[in-house]
Amino acid sequence: MKKPDNGGIKYSDQMGAWLKAAGYTHYFYVGGGNIMHLTESLDRYLTGVPVVHEVAAGIGAEYFNEIAAPAKALALVTAGPGLTNIVTAVSGAWLESRELLVIGGQVKTADLARGQVRSRGIQEIDGVALLESTTKVSRRLDAPVSAQEFLDLISPSWTPRKGPVFLELPLDVQAATVEESILPEFGAPVLPIADEDEIREVAGLYARAKRPVLLVGGGVDQTTANTLRARIEELGIPVMTTYNGADRFDGDAPNYLGRPNTWGQRSSNIAIQKSDLIIAVGTRLGMQQTGFNWQEFGRDAKIVQVEIDPQELQKGHPRVDIGLPYDANDFLAQFVSHELPRKDDWLEEAQAIRRAVPRVEPVNNTGEGYLSPYDFIVALETLTTPDDLIIPCSSGSAFTLSMQLYKQKLGQRMLTNKSLASMGYGLSGAVGAAVAGRDHLGGRRTILIEGDGGFAQNMQELGTAAINDLDLKIFIFHDQGHASIRMTQRNYFDGKYLGCDTRSGLGLPQWSKLFAAWDIPVMTLPLDFTKDEEVLKRMATPGVQAFIVPVDPEQTYLPKISSRITASGSMESNPIDRMSPEIDYLATKDVEA
Repeated sequence: MKKPDNGGIKYSDQMGAWLKAAGYTHYFYVGGGNIMHLTESLDRYLTGVPVVHEVAAGIGAEYFNEIAAPAKALALVTAGPGLTNIVTAVSGAWLESRELLVIGGQVKTADLARGQVRSRGIQEIDGVALLESTTKVSRRLDAPVSAQEFLDLISPSWTPRKGPVFLELPLDVQAATVEESILPEFGAPVLPIADEDEIREVAGLYARAKRPVLLVGGGVDQTTANTLRARIEELGIPVMTTYNGADRFDGDAPNYLGRPNTWGQRSSNIAIQKSDLIIAVGTRLGMQQTGFNWQEFGRDAKIVQVEIDPQELQKGHPRVDIGLPYDANDFLAQFVSHELPRKDDWLEEAQAIRRAVPRVEPVNNTGEGYLSPYDFIVALETLTTPDDLIIPCSSGSAFTLSMQLYKQKLGQRMLTNKSLASMGYGLSGAVGAAVAGRDHLGGRRTILIEGDGGFAQNMQELGTAAINDLDLKIFIFHDQGHASIRMTQRNYFDGKYLGCDTRSGLGLPQWSKLFAAWDIPVMTLPLDFTKDEEVLKRMATPGVQAFIVPVDPEQTYLPKISSRITASGSMESNPIDRMSPEIDYLATKDVEA
């Protein structure tokens, strides 16, 4: 550690030591003059991952934190445009309740405008004001703070309800000399937990219910899921997951009933709407989960919601009969410790619905020479292993089809950021996951599924993947544009296409030339790609490999929740169990999906 000439320690060095003590191992960053001290200092303590664009620093850190926990990564960005470039990533982590520490540079304290003029220092933007609505803490340090205060500032990021924290460090504060100190010891936060009477009440509701469902969200962490999974299966509890809880259970488990959602699995949507008790644990029950017609969610069920944030229980949608503002992990552990009666008749009825409704319904049209994206997702499962990190993108058909169809293997991690639903998340998130898989999980492979329009929004991070030689396999839906936007324009505006594909003015690259710029091998998938020797060889070869999935630009995407424009101009949606086209699942053939 380099000591200043006048004794003590440079504050940016001290921050590096504190961050390491707090469990941070990596930082994703773009260099800049206003973070020059922090960039040099953090290199002494953590592993730096340079990225091309600051939004990738935030997204990469978010995904790293989800995959590598309890190890942590932060994002380091410079002042002005470095800060404005990361706003999307901060917003995504805010909506998903994900851990993310962003440290931003700032001009010297003497050069701060402090609201008197728009800007005084070069590239000065008030980052604290810009990010205060999407962070748990947004604070500029006008002077060095103590170890305890520093811990108090950053710890809200990893304490429930998780969320982003932003600290802004003026250049002279980074370079200040301070007396060296150590970070105070800290442990797991003490969270509110349900008492035995409340647990007993919910257990009683379960015992009396004929068709109960346990809906597990991302608030139930991996450690809890791994600890309780055998007990939940032993009790035969009918379990479903939200998208954020997708990797908590084996897709082939006998008590697993899939992922209900606005863009979810039809069979799961039908089953949850037939239930008479929904115990939602660790999920905020947002409109993606319940459907836009949230009044119909759980129409015949009593709804119990366990959510750490009391405001989510009071928001008014959906209807909640019992709201419990407690730690989801403790609640679930206490709940399954009861001797809960089996619900075999209901479980078989729900699984019969799952068998009766095929995952890939024979309703879509795929042009000759193209690969059905539905068939692709199901076929891709055969090429994945339980160790893989599956990263669907966060918007568009590549996202919705992955989450609607993909059957996860126990051991896989499956991660997306569906709340912000921003295009361009896939590659940056996959980079963060792949770094975590390489440095903390023993070298696990990462598989990215992304649409061409979304991929183009952050394709510069191919350089980050290539120079780090990440074990990353990239699958791009090549349908010449934004499929979901094109579908909306087709359905609501009689096919008046505007900026949604190459024919309407959207400029996308020639993929073979793009990947060649980074010497990344790329090939177009043949229709029988699961048997193709070259595909199998490339999947087994460490490093970055790209595969182009030839998708029909006129591909249809069904089933889906239909909405109508009413006479007043508002939108009205079907409940989640009435996906279009509607079917009589009781009349369909009982086949294994």
